[in-house]
Amino acid sequence: MTAGAFDNHHPPAAELIKDCVHCGFCLPSCPTYVLWGEEMDSPRGRIQLMKAGIEGEPLSESMVGHFDACLGCMACVPACPSGVQYGTLIADTRAQVERRYERPLRQRLLREAIFRLFPYPRRLRVLRGPLVLYQRSGLSRWLRRTKLLDRLPATLRVMESLIPTLTRRQELPVWVPARGQRRAVVGMLTGCVQDALFPEVNAATARVLAGEGCAVVIPRGQGCCGALSQHSGREDEAITFARALIDCFDAAGVDYIVVNAAGCGSAIKEYAHLLRDDNHYAERARAFVERTRDISELLVELGPVAPRHPLNITVAYHDACHLAHAQGIRSQPRELLRSIPGLTVTEIPEAHLCCGSAGIYNLLQPEPATELGDRKARNLLTTGASVLVTGNPGCSMQIAASARRLGHPLTVTHLASVLDASIRGVPL
Repeated sequence: MTAGAFDNHHPPAAELIKDCVHCGFCLPSCPTYVLWGEEMDSPRGRIQLMKAGIEGEPLSESMVGHFDACLGCMACVPACPSGVQYGTLIADTRAQVERRYERPLRQRLLREAIFRLFPYPRRLRVLRGPLVLYQRSGLSRWLRRTKLLDRLPATLRVMESLIPTLTRRQELPVWVPARGQRRAVVGMLTGCVQDALFPEVNAATARVLAGEGCAVVIPRGQGCCGALSQHSGREDEAITFARALIDCFDAAGVDYIVVNAAGCGSAIKEYAHLLRDDNHYAERARAFVERTRDISELLVELGPVAPRHPLNITVAYHDACHLAHAQGIRSQPRELLRSIPGLTVTEIPEAHLCCGSAGIYNLLQPEPATELGDRKARNLLTTGASVLVTGNPGCSMQIAASARRLGHPLTVTHLASVLDASIRGVPL
């Protein structure tokens, strides 16, 4: 074991740390620096802490606090003129923290509860029944009216506020045939939160892919991609999820793996790094990454063939951080939206700033997450758009909750749902 904060198992690499020249271009892009103006809560400040750690500084509570405060939004990556691989650095650092730092009991219990639930689609589906009853009984409205929710701990208040209006969930078939000439066979990741809380998005995704000439395979038994675990430093858990997902989709024999949740897509595209030490999966992981596409990415790559019907609405498009910053996918969703007759796309001020969802960040760091969510909602409301379109379930829940809190309930939907409405010729 090395002296200092980190052990010898993939500490943040000194050669990557050296790439940071402390120019400060990352500062305006970093949500926590924008909120607090604290150097150690900026990317270059955190990189300096990593440097101190490999040089012998112990892993203190203060150091961990600054690492934990990072949303992992990756907005600093495209802003950096030196090409610093901050995503790799923070991922390796968080894995070290999870192995080497003993968190207070309350934090450990909260994190354990989160990771016993959210990465397991079946457990989330079981939770749907009580949530539907909670919404339809009027209990949620009564609790808000009586202000009893205000007495709950911050994490529980945030969790309650995030629950979307649940729609009926229908089991998707294993095989959805392509309409017209078949152009590709794609495997569709249904996800965990997406499957349980936004089943209509998965249904729309399958219809859009089929309408654009893709035969869609939806493997039974597919599990979590490991995004939450991977982005929280739970390395062994993330590796287990990644191996299982690779096995599942390799057995399906598809040309592409299509993802409709930005966080999941970002995590899958990091599999080659995650599984770099695994002799049995390293090469398979690289091939898996090569075949993985966000739905917007694939549809633009293939080119549209399904006719679009008009949707006479104005929408604001929100760049999910793990789509725009981590995957570099910005133009494709806008191109697809602008292909719809009658639809107007507006841009949101401060579009580069995270909404505060960031996986489970809004549960672990509810105060700054709420501040960022409200800031995003205020910026959104200045556009005059009647609908917000985004590509990640966490963003959808976070921004919708903030808009309600500000007294401006908002229609929030997914890109796939908008395309589906246009292709089918039905109202959004």
